[in-house]
Amino acid sequence: MNTTAASAVQSIDWLAIAPPTLTAVVGLVVLVADLFLAERHKPLLGWVSIAGLAVAGLSLLPLRGADKATFCLVSDGDVCSYVADDFTVAIQLLVLGGALLTALLSLHTVAEQKLPAGEYWFLLLSSAAGAALLPASRDLATLVIALEVASLPAFALVGLRRDDRRSSEAALKFFLSSVAATAVTLLGVSFVYATTGSMHVARVADSLTHVDPRLETLAQTGVALTLIGFAFKTAAVPFHFWVPDTYVGAPLPIAAYLSVIGKAVGFTGLIVVTVRAFPSYADVWGPATAVLAALTMTVGNVAALRQRPEHARSAVRLLAWSSVGQAGYLLVPIAAAGYADSTADAEHAIGATVAYALMYAAVNLGAFAVVALVAHAATRPGTSTGLRLTDHRSLYATRPLAALALGFFLLCLAGLPPGVIGLFAKVAVFSTVVDAGLGWLAVVMAVNVVIALYYYLQWTAALFRAPTPAEAPATAAPGQPAASTSDTAADSGAPSGPGPEAGALAVRTAAPAGEHARATDATADGARPRVPASLTATVVLTTVVGVALSGAPQLVLHFASGTLF
Repeated sequence: MNTTAASAVQSIDWLAIAPPTLTAVVGLVVLVADLFLAERHKPLLGWVSIAGLAVAGLSLLPLRGADKATFCLVSDGDVCSYVADDFTVAIQLLVLGGALLTALLSLHTVAEQKLPAGEYWFLLLSSAAGAALLPASRDLATLVIALEVASLPAFALVGLRRDDRRSSEAALKFFLSSVAATAVTLLGVSFVYATTGSMHVARVADSLTHVDPRLETLAQTGVALTLIGFAFKTAAVPFHFWVPDTYVGAPLPIAAYLSVIGKAVGFTGLIVVTVRAFPSYADVWGPATAVLAALTMTVGNVAALRQRPEHARSAVRLLAWSSVGQAGYLLVPIAAAGYADSTADAEHAIGATVAYALMYAAVNLGAFAVVALVAHAATRPGTSTGLRLTDHRSLYATRPLAALALGFFLLCLAGLPPGVIGLFAKVAVFSTVVDAGLGWLAVVMAVNVVIALYYYLQWTAALFRAPTPAEAPATAAPGQPAASTSDTAADSGAPSGPGPEAGALAVRTAAPAGEHARATDATADGARPRVPASLTATVVLTTVVGVALSGAPQLVLHFASGTLF
């Protein structure tokens, strides 16, 4: 009796669970510290959060190639709830690295928009902890819990600007769509459990190979509903409707976070349930994922193509629709895995998705960082000036390094040199669909790459356009407001009549992005405002990572040809 009791005691591998655990612990520390810190010391919470994410990221180093597992069944040590294999480490690197860059991007936003610092950093770290837990989850219950821990704090982050109607609306749309996705996922998981009698991914995969014929329909329904739930999380069409308004209404760093980490969470869960839990039902999820991929990339790219440059927040909206299109590319290798002849071939296909996701995370966060930099230089908090595509016109004339960085990020997303890493990532994805024999999906992807080239190159070309006289900075005598135009004032949400405020807005919207009139920290003689160091650091870090990856594109081939599980 004592022997049985002793054998039931679980030993926890603390090194294996260190990345999500450290992130969660730092989040709790920040929340408690917020109660005791004076208001003037609240910026320290941001730096503590950044340090915590950096330490959590460093804890991944001992896990490379270790293939650790913990929380295993006493009766079967090979069936575990938490596995730290190469796949887990790669996704955790993406999540923690993306969260770190988001935290850097957030430092000035929290102070500038007067967001509650303690709540902001606690919610961000909590969401990152859930996202880091998800790739290691190897039972369906832990998978759903990790998914919700990553998602629930994100709702609050989107709606944290309590006095902004657009932010509240975005949070509500995000919340309702995510709740619907969770409900569908839980229903699907319950059907799978009723069919197999197990929650562990390994046992589910084994049980689904010999399902009782009377339960076959229940099993197929459970698989389909689980896939639909994760399709919501990945913003796959037709479950994408929440994306544009949510990104536009959220604080800019949170929009960047959702575009990268939010997608990583959805795709990770989708990969685990399809390739690891439901391989015997590849004939169900393979064709379904292929159709989702085709629809998602097409709708996303066509919608991005239709964005009007002069509309308020058009730059953020274009990046939102672009992220939907990119989600379609990320779905392609998962669809190809459904047509693979063996488990090894399916896992090789998944490597292309991971490689593409790592590339996309770095350059998309960089693009958001440059948009935030331009917006900071051009506007007061809460206005849309600086977030329009027209505000980036002739950016090279005033901020050449920012223009070069944004141009590089856009070319990476388009898959054109010098964004070599983007080209290699697209080739790796394209090769998986060709090897799977999905010729029609390869054609759809090729057409969409051409569509995306148009709007990426259009934005890139605008950055380097020579400024015209109409775009030159307007100057006025000291104490005399500049002339106002009703259409520019209306686009900025200001009164259309003359007056000092309308005149100042006219100067901001008429000038190039780098030379708009400064509402916050510009000097009276029109000197360039000081860019926050955290914004500069984010742009520099993402540029360095993008350039380094472009200099070593064989990393994509390494992921695409290796077995991560």
